[in-house]
Amino acid sequence: MENEIYFLGPKTSYSDFAKEQFIKTFNINNYQEKPMRTITAVISEINNWKNSNNLAVLPIENSIEGIVKETIDNLTRIKDSNIKILGETVVAIEHCLITYAKDFSQIKKIISHPQALSQCYDYIYSKFQDNVILESESSTANAVKSLTENNPEIAAIGNKFSADFFNKPMLDTNINDEKFNQTRFILLGVPKKINKTNNDKTSITFSTENKSGALCDILTILKENNINMTYISSRPSRKSLGEYNFYVDFDGHVLDETISKAMFELLQHVKTFKHLGSYPKFTE
Repeated sequence: MENEIYFLGPKTSYSDFAKEQFIKTFNINNYQEKPMRTITAVISEINNWKNSNNLAVLPIENSIEGIVKETIDNLTRIKDSNIKILGETVVAIEHCLITYAKDFSQIKKIISHPQALSQCYDYIYSKFQDNVILESESSTANAVKSLTENNPEIAAIGNKFSADFFNKPMLDTNINDEKFNQTRFILLGVPKKINKTNNDKTSITFSTENKSGALCDILTILKENNINMTYISSRPSRKSLGEYNFYVDFDGHVLDETISKAMFELLQHVKTFKHLGSYPKFTE
């Protein structure tokens, strides 16, 4: 059975960049690449895996836009509890304006992934005011790929690698409104063994009873065990109005005595709980 690695495609997407970084960091060999159109499609494939060696790469957080909601919502829906986050990596986001137009006045429509469009709103307004149509695409790479020479009125926002790979001309580079723009990606799979590096992160999701102080109880447990929480986010459970799932990252590994003790205490105060993984932090 052939090993497969799934990611948000197509080729030259930022997820493709992240995949290549994971391949290098984790020395991943002999995997068939499986680009997918959406994050939900990646999760759907994960739920149908027959091969425990398969891997998947997903974006989880952007330094400008925050948490990637589609990823967080779907992580709780992975059926196989053996599938964990194995690692994380960070990709710098550097958008370009890619088009066959010879100058800005020719452009009537700009297409890209919604997040890329939002990350360039100030730039777009400074160049076009309200005289351009913004249209969503499933990925920046698909937007670039769709450009045709006989339609110079359309521009795409994407990366330089996409422009070079699909042989599309760039009109402008480094057009991000915020120049410090990074996206964090996670690698999902079944761990072959659980190792600590002493520079680890643990990710969990949970829900609590809808009552006063329920979340405070959880945070108190982390505080009393001297655990540094690095991220928290809430998402609707989609089961009941006012009920939320929480996603939390904190320093440490599930094999650490302090972490395992705290997680046992957390179990006494939650309605649902899922350990998403303990894995090495990204380092430059």
